[in-house]
Amino acid sequence: MTDQSSTLYAKLLGETAPIRWQELQPFFARGALLWVEGSQDLVAVAEAVASNDQARVAEWMTQGLLGKLEDARAEELLARDPQLWAVVVAPWVLVQERAAATELH
Repeated sequence: MTDQSSTLYAKLLGETAPIRWQELQPFFARGALLWVEGSQDLVAVAEAVASNDQARVAEWMTQGLLGKLEDARAEELLARDPQLWAVVVAPWVLVQERAAATELH
């Protein structure tokens, strides 16, 4: 990791915060939400998006680990209202649901 990338990672980490689905709905309506699977490091994915690392982003999208939030998932999040984590990488908001055990680390 270069100094520049570690600085970006630290900046994004500091901007990552818990959020509820209700607060994210306007971004979903605009098509600006990207879903990051819970197995991925949300900040590392945000760093790749911010750095325009097209190869890594494309690989995650192909593997289904990153993608635009779909209607079915939005409906499920509305019904459950879980705590989510989000970070803004304009024009996107990257969002992830983490397991309770992960939140303790």
